[in-house]
Amino acid sequence: MTSRMNKLYAYLDNNNMDAMLITSPKHVYYLTGFATDPHERFLGLLLAKGEEAVLLLPALDFEAAQAASSVKNIHAHSDTDDAIEILSKLMPRGIRNLGVEKEDLSVQRFEAISAAVEATTYVDIGSPLREMRAIKTADEVARMKRAALIVEDVLRLGVSKVKPGVTEIELVAELEYQMKKLGAQGPSFETMVLSGAKSALPHGTPDNRKVAEGELLLFDLGVYADGYASDITRTFAVGDISDEIKGIYGAVLDANLKAIEAIRPGVTFGSLDRAARESIESAGYGPYFNHRLGHGLGMDIHEYPSIHGRNEDLLLAGMVFTVEPGIYVPSVGGVRIEDDVLVTQDGVEVLTSFSKQLTVIG
Repeated sequence: MTSRMNKLYAYLDNNNMDAMLITSPKHVYYLTGFATDPHERFLGLLLAKGEEAVLLLPALDFEAAQAASSVKNIHAHSDTDDAIEILSKLMPRGIRNLGVEKEDLSVQRFEAISAAVEATTYVDIGSPLREMRAIKTADEVARMKRAALIVEDVLRLGVSKVKPGVTEIELVAELEYQMKKLGAQGPSFETMVLSGAKSALPHGTPDNRKVAEGELLLFDLGVYADGYASDITRTFAVGDISDEIKGIYGAVLDANLKAIEAIRPGVTFGSLDRAARESIESAGYGPYFNHRLGHGLGMDIHEYPSIHGRNEDLLLAGMVFTVEPGIYVPSVGGVRIEDDVLVTQDGVEVLTSFSKQLTVIG
């Protein structure tokens, strides 16, 4: 944790900034080891040049922070205190250039901070935080591997409950029950189970539709384990399906494999998207692949990078993201196959190992 904060102190020196205020709970956890959800209450980590780090948090979190945080200069505010006024008193005099998380702060809270402190310039500090988080440590990778193992066990148990007549929402309930039973903190996003023609909705909503023979059944789910997310999609056949749907499945699987094969340090994210897209276009389904190839994964289910055709940023060892091509044909059905991948020094490690061959269930 200290090494991460030291990088931010160096960022202050190199960018003519006096201080920075970290307000995202996940970034406070990332930098201090203390995790909390303050809800509407104020949480802030203050880093100022030449000063000890200061953590300001709700009084109800004080003892937990003392036990877990690498920052020991901790101040608490009660529900009747003005937390921003306390913040202004904790901030060293002479602060002019203050870094803030523009993506995290509401306009209301930013206005309150800017009215209470002396700073005249506010700079977004999203960039150094994003760059640090993009490269996972060995500990972070281990947590993500555990999250992947758990979600795959959850998926196996969920698939075992599939039979004609079971509803999508019943399967969702079973999956989310198994998540916590198997040791996850909970789902990393809204669990998705879509059957039949609804599988052609990339962000469809599960409901009381019953699973039927001769259809596709798509599972998209993930869990948080030790603060880190997993994300997997697999599509199954319920009984016999048409040759057309089998062809769609084969095209998606080929795109998934081609994109993963192209992963290595130094190539662009755009090249990965193009590899998958060109594969699907060659199969005649180009217009039906209507989203990016994938997204970064870590403490958030969606984080940097975005893997789309115009992203010319370079892959670096330690990055983790999803590879999830799909084909969605209205009134027919959709197939998506999603894996979590880690960029290694010389290639790629696929963190998800659940079979991708077309499987018939039910």
